[in-house]
Amino acid sequence: MRLCKKCNIEITQNYCPICGNPNSLKRIDGKYIATEIGSVLNFDKGILYTVKELILRPGKAVKEFILEDRKRLVKPILFLIVCSVIYTIAQQFLEFEDGYINMNFDHWNDRIIGKIFNWISKNYGYANILMAVFITIWIKLFFRKYKYNHYEIFILLCFTMGISMLIFALFGIVEGIIDYPVLQYGANIAIIYTAWAIGQFFDGKKKLNYLKGILSYFLGMITFMIVVVLTGIIVEKII
Repeated sequence: MRLCKKCNIEITQNYCPICGNPNSLKRIDGKYIATEIGSVLNFDKGILYTVKELILRPGKAVKEFILEDRKRLVKPILFLIVCSVIYTIAQQFLEFEDGYINMNFDHWNDRIIGKIFNWISKNYGYANILMAVFITIWIKLFFRKYKYNHYEIFILLCFTMGISMLIFALFGIVEGIIDYPVLQYGANIAIIYTAWAIGQFFDGKKKLNYLKGILSYFLGMITFMIVVVLTGIIVEKII
C-alpha cells in the first residue's frame, strides 16, 4: 500500500485523487533532462510560446490567459522578473547606455533619492512590479467602462512590460556589438508595442484606445517617479 506524502491517504492509481501528487517519481536521468530542456524550448507552451504569443497578438493572448487558459503562458510576475533580469544582465555585461530609465543621478548620489534610483536601476524586476501598480491605476481610470479589475490589468502590464524589457535588451545587445546608438529605436518600438498591446486588450477596433493606452503608461511612470522622489524627501526629513 502506498500513501500520498502530502495527503497521507492510500493511493490506488498513478496519482493522488485529492492533490494530484504522483504515486512515484521517476528517477532523474538523461531522458528527464532532455524533457525539461524541451519544455523550455517548446513553442506550444512555456517561455518561448509566451514570447511568441505576446509579440504576435499581445492583447488577445493576455485576454485568453485571464478568461480561458492559464496553463500555456508563463506566470505573469515570473515572466516580468525573468525579462527584467535578462535586460539587466545584458546591460551590465555589454555596458550599453541604460535606455529604460535613463536619468542622471550624479547630483543626488549622496541623497536618499539617488540611492533609491540606483536601486531601481539595478533591480528592474522588482521596480517594474511597483511601477506596474501605478500604471494600472491610470489604465483603470482611462478604461473604467470595461469590466476588468485592477488585478487583471496588472497581469496585462506584467506581460507587456516583460516584452518591452526584451525589446530594450535586444537593441542594447545590438548597440553593444556594433557600437552604434540604436537603443533609442528600441525605446520607440517598446512604446508603440505597449500602446498596441493595451489597445488590443480592451478593444482593438477603437483607435482612441491605443492613445489612452500610451497616455496611461506614461502617466503611470511619471507618477511612480514622483512617488520615489517624495519618498526620498520624506525619509531624509525623518532621519
